[in-house]
Amino acid sequence: MWKPETVLEKMRCLTHQLLRRLPGLLPHCVPGWLSLSRSSIFSPKQSSLRQSCSAGPGLMTATDVVNYWQEVFKTNGIPEARESSEYIVSFVLGAKTFQSLNSRRLHTPLTAEQHEQIQQLSNKRLERMPVQYVLGEWDFQDLTLKMRPPVFIPRPETEDLVSLVLEDESQKRAKNSGLCFPVPVPDPVILEIGCGSGAIALSLLSKLPQSRVIAMDKEKAAVDLTRENAHRLRLQDRIHILHRDVSYSSAKELLLWGPIDFIVSNPPYVFHEDMASLDAEILCYEDLDALDGGDDGMRVIKTILSLAPSLLKDSGSVFLEVDPRHPDMVENWLRAHPNLLLVLHAIHKDFCGK
Repeated sequence: MWKPETVLEKMRCLTHQLLRRLPGLLPHCVPGWLSLSRSSIFSPKQSSLRQSCSAGPGLMTATDVVNYWQEVFKTNGIPEARESSEYIVSFVLGAKTFQSLNSRRLHTPLTAEQHEQIQQLSNKRLERMPVQYVLGEWDFQDLTLKMRPPVFIPRPETEDLVSLVLEDESQKRAKNSGLCFPVPVPDPVILEIGCGSGAIALSLLSKLPQSRVIAMDKEKAAVDLTRENAHRLRLQDRIHILHRDVSYSSAKELLLWGPIDFIVSNPPYVFHEDMASLDAEILCYEDLDALDGGDDGMRVIKTILSLAPSLLKDSGSVFLEVDPRHPDMVENWLRAHPNLLLVLHAIHKDFCGK
């Protein structure tokens, strides 16, 4: 069986705010990323709010309804009350955001059917269901992905992780084209470990038209959702989806696709002691195994690093999302495992400076 030489020359650490509060949906936590490269329940209180709008019953406009449900959410202690209300009303009206609705649609009375749909969705939000699950879809990069519990919801910071992979691939091609005698550059083969909804894998496929992706997850619900999203986006022909946990046995199977250019992962990296402090939206609805990284948050990270040398091309790279505390911990761990020949190459902060 083919096995590349084990010389990993660079590793990037991307730090960011894990489980960052998405607009009107999720609680505040602290996450991050790591990138490596290789070269040569809750019962809502009843609300007795009145409709505080100028229109009479049955003549409420989009603005009226947003204001009404904002107060209901606020009274019931729902985080991001305004954003939650705007997302739900916008979704029912067929818009991505409330701000994208024009003046006519904002001031046109809603139909009875629209009121009913808003009521049903808002009741789910009152049960602390994240907005992404309430709507059943969410945007990541330029893609609209189906969402459903308990599959992990992609956070906006992870879009930065995708951008870093794209930047690295672009730099490799630019460096080659600058040579006196450029050599053909093979189309990249990408492995995503822990694919969840397929957000990372499918974003990379859409941005790199000639790439191929292997996406794996230990949870069948995640594998099924990634497959569904791949078909909806017509990307199914370039992705191979595996229902596998990351392990030495699964690594042998991965070698059938040849050496990998990029290993990308947003692995579980929340310290176990921090799990209990996560908000109700997460604890009640999301897959906690996709978050819990063990006592040091590095349970899956260590496995990925251990397997990387046997999977990567000599010019390959690994990009991982990690906790802000992890870069030093990873560097120390790598020093304790010199046989892997991995080197921490860079640390990248997210747009929140984490």
